[in-house]
Amino acid sequence: MRKSHAARLPLAALSCAVVIAVSASCSAASQHKDGRPGAARPAAAVPARLTLPAPAGPYPVGTVSLHLIDRSRRNPFAASPPYRELMVSIWYPASDAASYPRTPYMLPGAAAGFGAAGGHAQQLLRVPSGRVDWAGVRTSGHEGAPAANRGGPFPVVLFSPDLEDPRSLDTTPVQDLASRGYAVVTIDDTYEASEVEFPGGRVVGSLLPQLLNQTQQSLLAWAKKDMTVRVDDAGFVLDQLTVLDGGRDPDAEHRALPQGLAGALDLGRTGMFGESFGGMTAAQAMFEDPRIKAGLDLDGADVGAGPRNNTGDIVPVLNDGLSRPFMIMATPGSDINTVPAWRPFWKHSAGWHLDLTMRGASGDHSYGDAAPLLPQIARLLRLPESFVTRDIGTIDPAETVPAEEAYLSAFFDRWLRGRDDHLLDGPSPRYPEFVFVRQGSGT
Repeated sequence: MRKSHAARLPLAALSCAVVIAVSASCSAASQHKDGRPGAARPAAAVPARLTLPAPAGPYPVGTVSLHLIDRSRRNPFAASPPYRELMVSIWYPASDAASYPRTPYMLPGAAAGFGAAGGHAQQLLRVPSGRVDWAGVRTSGHEGAPAANRGGPFPVVLFSPDLEDPRSLDTTPVQDLASRGYAVVTIDDTYEASEVEFPGGRVVGSLLPQLLNQTQQSLLAWAKKDMTVRVDDAGFVLDQLTVLDGGRDPDAEHRALPQGLAGALDLGRTGMFGESFGGMTAAQAMFEDPRIKAGLDLDGADVGAGPRNNTGDIVPVLNDGLSRPFMIMATPGSDINTVPAWRPFWKHSAGWHLDLTMRGASGDHSYGDAAPLLPQIARLLRLPESFVTRDIGTIDPAETVPAEEAYLSAFFDRWLRGRDDHLLDGPSPRYPEFVFVRQGSGT
């Protein structure tokens, strides 16, 4: 079931009330009623072909997708299939990558839903339907390439997307981190993500539109349940990575694993990050699972903007804080000083913690793939400048994407590898885009 444009508005408004960013800020949601890109100047009918920034690290990148079924858990959102099932992708340092094809950004079935009229691309980013070739975008990951035989085993980092986002929508920072020597595992949230494509072409859409007519209290209960499911998913994925690293194939179809991937994962050095609601998932998963040693929240400080009691109900870690390192990378005006719900988290966190904001950033889309892709879409489809600025602000992605990646890798290098380049010690003239809001030393 696809959402209409009008249906998007109550869901975004609900996000503010229950402390969830639904891939758009509350102020942005109120502006979605007008300014549709369809009113822009006419453009060529050929779908636009987009490119992602190349990773900056020394390793080529391999990737493989896995279909995982947790037979110990009932399906929390539907009667059939009976068990919880997930699609994940592992992005890892590779060798001989040039001999293997580059992985598409989205599989055809998922791309068709994502780019369709009323699809997530139109609702989230206001991209005209059918005007972008989402399946034609190629990542820097090479499907099934052998794992690198030098530098490993590699620390593992889980990634959790924002509410309703598919796992592919933050490929830029994910593949960059993999190129720097990490195995990064992206997790699709089945029945919540806009679409998840399983082997054989089966596509499962989001159930969120069906919740729009429920009471706020019902939706608050759903949000709390969703956070619990996400955290359980993260723990299950870590369990399956342990199986994989031990030499067994956890894929439900038993598709062949890349050569050398088993034994290449250092699960004793595991971190997690996410965007917006996914960042809160990372914090809550850290709180509940001691295997996760460090966590980072991209663009998520505004998810604490709702009522204090709702915040604690949905994301209990905000009340209790963390004993291990955690970093926030957010937008101006949405930080530890301006969002009251984050203050108990900061106060009660005994671990090292840091709050950064990006100058000129706006909304939920200044991080991840929207930053490099939206300017391309505007140029190729001849859309007005406002199409870009209302979603990513006034940032220059050519500057902010490398800066974001530098801070992301510096954080995990410091806390998972013990490598400290001191970028996190204070403002850097190399990356003036980032402002240090507040830092806690912790341990």
